[in-house]
Amino acid sequence: MSRISRISLAAACVAALAICVVAAQESSDSPKSSSANAATKSSPADTKFMKEAAEGGMAEVALGKLAVEKASNSEVKKFGQRMVDDHTKANNELKQLASQKNVTLPQDLSAKDKAMKAKLENLSGEQFDQSYMKGMVKDHKKDVSDFRRESTSAKDPDVKKFASQTLPTLEEHLKQAESIAKPAGKAASAH
Repeated sequence: MSRISRISLAAACVAALAICVVAAQESSDSPKSSSANAATKSSPADTKFMKEAAEGGMAEVALGKLAVEKASNSEVKKFGQRMVDDHTKANNELKQLASQKNVTLPQDLSAKDKAMKAKLENLSGEQFDQSYMKGMVKDHKKDVSDFRRESTSAKDPDVKKFASQTLPTLEEHLKQAESIAKPAGKAASAH
């Protein structure tokens, strides 16, 4: 075998070896990178849930602060403060989860929530109390339904866990809102 043939054969072997090494690295990296992406990506339904939960949570905090300021009934004020406290905590947990999943959450109230806030800002006394509590009952019925569904049907186990862990608090909020709303409604209709 001539010297040129041996050099060509050696070069071909080195090239083939390099191709094998690169191919082996790519195949060993692929499952890791795709599983890493799977861990950070959420299904469209889970992403939608997180965004809606963030909007709802922001609204509960904003309206709760308004209730602390404007409510005439001490139970409504206490409920408003609980909304601020509980939903701030849940919102922070959700922000952390969304960050891990590369989901961008809304930063402002929805148009519906802005309208509700504007309406409540123009009310006072029993009218405020009644309207706020009626809204809280309605919102929490929807929240409980959404979180219950997500706690069983979420594709992402972390989103499912968040929904499952938050659901009992929302159920308590709904019960409390219903019990406060009844007396507030009776007092307002008695006038």
